[in-house]
Amino acid sequence: MSSEVDASAGAAAVSRVLEQIGRRIVGQSAAVELLLVALLCEAHVLIEDVPGTGKTALAKALAQSLQLSFRRIQFTPDLLPSDIIGSSIFDQRTSSFEFRPGPLFGQIILADEINRATPRTQSALLEAMEEQQISVDGATRPLPRPFLVIATQNPVELEGTFALPEAQLDRFLLQLSLGYPDLETERAIVLRNQAGVSAAVSGVLTPEELASLQRAVGAVHVAEPVHTYLLELVRATRGWPGVQLGASPRASIALFRSVQALAWLRGRAYVLPDDVKTLAPTVLAHRLVLTHEARAKAVSAQLIMKHILDRVAVPVEDGLALTPSAHARGPSAHA
Repeated sequence: MSSEVDASAGAAAVSRVLEQIGRRIVGQSAAVELLLVALLCEAHVLIEDVPGTGKTALAKALAQSLQLSFRRIQFTPDLLPSDIIGSSIFDQRTSSFEFRPGPLFGQIILADEINRATPRTQSALLEAMEEQQISVDGATRPLPRPFLVIATQNPVELEGTFALPEAQLDRFLLQLSLGYPDLETERAIVLRNQAGVSAAVSGVLTPEELASLQRAVGAVHVAEPVHTYLLELVRATRGWPGVQLGASPRASIALFRSVQALAWLRGRAYVLPDDVKTLAPTVLAHRLVLTHEARAKAVSAQLIMKHILDRVAVPVEDGLALTPSAHARGPSAHA
């Protein structure tokens, strides 16, 4: 199969998924694209947004369009690790312990208001997110694949919450915000809900097809100047004014994989510098630890990423060997 066929398959797949999700969700095509990037990278997403912006509906519609199992976990201060990973129950009929899997044994997991749970429960997710397995009573149990955690947290209401530690934030490939809709989008949302009828979302990809798409992403070409540009952005976060702890090499890997997925979903078998610019704030900002002085001045990680993107030179596309060969080009992202 040629790289052109692979690239067109990615564009066709995302088009079908967007069409189905659009029957339930209005105006979130960019968020859906980012969720698909995470799925193709077998990574996870943190959505920081106020309640009522459609996070749960979006996650459920995504699962339905991909024919994946969906589990929603409402995180609360009294939630225990065993409540999400499961526990062993003594069966009197067999005089033995039987493992009862928790809601974490799904394919798309919505960890709602994750920062309301204690650090002990939050840490129970770390092994699942990193290794796609859980360990209980000395036994390791694999989780179903694909496996995507979509965690949410409310950036406004902080009472009774526990901040996510840096080690856990680093496990999220992307952090995004759905935001409030514009006037016409909100009008469409209100009218659709006034009718009281939710359009059915049909499955357009099987888990096997999705696994095939995940394998294809690794073949997307990243030219050396684009790769260098990506690394310079990551390295610029280290020692930047206002940054106490910059992005790690894990962040470099995450950005590399995510731009491959984004390019492929947009119908190309090669990465453009614009792909890196698009995803750098979403992949890197939540991994930065700011100094006390920066936080006191209300400087955000997103603002710092904007300054870095403005300062780091972008490679010129004309004349660059963006593709392995002149015949490997897919359709232009700007077409």
